[in-house]
Amino acid sequence: MLLPKKTKFRKVHRGRRRGDAKGQTTVQFGDFGLKAMDRGWITNRQIEAARIAMTRKIKRGGKVWINVFPDKSFTKKPAETRMGSGKGSPEGWVAVIKPGRVMFELAGVPEPLAKEALRLAGRKLPIKTRVVKREADLFAS
Repeated sequence: MLLPKKTKFRKVHRGRRRGDAKGQTTVQFGDFGLKAMDRGWITNRQIEAARIAMTRKIKRGGKVWINVFPDKSFTKKPAETRMGSGKGSPEGWVAVIKPGRVMFELAGVPEPLAKEALRLAGRKLPIKTRVVKREADLFAS
């Protein structure tokens, strides 16, 4: 499971999820990518499930890049606890995803196999996704 080695604060505010992704909006490393169409939180377990689904489909061929990291903790209060008495204890880790973010990338496999592998990975995530292709570099010399 992915989680930070060390953080400055144990508990963080929930935050807002307005706007679109600032960076990582194009396929940079691989040939194909899985792009987020919705906004949401993706847990470390969901990232791992998507990674496993992808690597199993491509039968450990090619290369996989994971471009999201769960660096935000979320808390939960115990069941049947009265209101008040502070914030709950940290329960897990999430990555904040905004529309336009390329979360996973693949290279070294044929196009139909890559698209199917990324589609399977997208089914493991709680947001709508789209398979995108690397655009030809316009300024490449």
